[in-house]
Amino acid sequence: MNYTNIDSHIKDIKTFEKTGTFFDEFIRVRNQTIEIVTPLEIEDYVVQTEAFMSPPRWHIGHLTWFYDQLLRKFYDGYRPFRENYDFYFNSYYLTFGELFNKSRRGTLSRPTVKETIEYWNYVNEQVFNFLNNVNGNLNENVRQLFILGFHHEYQHQELMVYDLQHLLADKYMPVEMNEPPANGRQLKKGEMIEIPGGIFEMGFDKYSFPGVFAYDIEMPLHKVFLNDYKIDRYPVTNGEYLEFMNDGGYSNFKYWLSEGWEAVRANNWKAPLYWQMNDNGKWSKIDFRGEKNISEISDEPVINVSYFEAAAYAKWAGKRLPTEAEWEKASSYDESKKEKYLYPWGNDNPSSEYSNLFDSRIWSPVKAGTYDKFKSPYGCCQMIGDCWEWTSSEFMPYPGFKTGFEEYNDKWFNNQKVLKGGSFGTPGISTRNTYRNFFKTHERWMISGFRCAEFN
Repeated sequence: MNYTNIDSHIKDIKTFEKTGTFFDEFIRVRNQTIEIVTPLEIEDYVVQTEAFMSPPRWHIGHLTWFYDQLLRKFYDGYRPFRENYDFYFNSYYLTFGELFNKSRRGTLSRPTVKETIEYWNYVNEQVFNFLNNVNGNLNENVRQLFILGFHHEYQHQELMVYDLQHLLADKYMPVEMNEPPANGRQLKKGEMIEIPGGIFEMGFDKYSFPGVFAYDIEMPLHKVFLNDYKIDRYPVTNGEYLEFMNDGGYSNFKYWLSEGWEAVRANNWKAPLYWQMNDNGKWSKIDFRGEKNISEISDEPVINVSYFEAAAYAKWAGKRLPTEAEWEKASSYDESKKEKYLYPWGNDNPSSEYSNLFDSRIWSPVKAGTYDKFKSPYGCCQMIGDCWEWTSSEFMPYPGFKTGFEEYNDKWFNNQKVLKGGSFGTPGISTRNTYRNFFKTHERWMISGFRCAEFN
């Protein structure tokens, strides 16, 4: 029985329900989640391979629980599902009571996968009923919360990509997997772009882009001063990172922050996550495509590296990691027009023509240089897509920050570094030049890479 196929369920509802922007967006985001879990076997849904990942069953239950909470609060005619799953499917919202230990989400067999899918289907139908009852007259606060729900689900889709890489790797067979665009460009090693310093307005400008969703942590727009600097034209590649490894990068403490060196020794790190040494003494990598020798993918951005590894490479190379302000200016600002763009290529929404995001369904990074036509005004390439890029900046609130969503992002303003850009697992709607991702310095299960910078 294919528990996850709800296409016909949604179509049945649409035959007698009014359609519109909210209906269409809800259908789109839910079907994209379904696409991700469709290749799974029933056994895959409940496995948790490490404390940092979550079983697929938990993701689909949690995403349903989020809408369930909105319906409980705002839908007078709502009759909740037969059970309240707050304790298990809540993530970190203390408003809803005690939290289940994240590292033990794979230790419970109940609710079953079947019950979780029934919960998913039930709440889907109730969301449709609610939207029909209000007939397009949603209170603005409620509308914003549902929009947050859609974006929250898109974010979890990327987390599911990370988790499925760790759970199944090449045993996972995506519904759609496309070939990367052709790339005949010869890379120039260590190519850097000069960026002039001065005052830069950083953050999302909600007045210039009304109607565009952005998180509270991207605001407010504020001024920072930057010195003149240089930044890599491309993310650091597998081939470049291998040079660092071959030069004793993981065995020389001089390149590492103290806490990073402790992580190297404690975890016996010798290479990025998912790299392994072959019998012939050569490094290879296992991902959704299968096993690839590093020599075959030497021009692809290196991924699954921690902040510590990125910083160690930068020091070895005689460079440093950029601040998030430096990264954002290099990606967004047009010096000639004195204008700031949503994306490196301008203000057009992401597409598979412009960048390698989840919408492209490539399921891996592509070679550096593939999207040169859509570089930033300064000439920096692949700043959106392929891999999130570590910056040296702490994840802290911008001056004048005001929370827009209690208990969502702002509770994480401690001991995390900012990453910018987006990865091949990021839905296009989920990122832009101003978006701030954040992870702890030792984490590397996500699709994380980097580019270097230096002062002029």
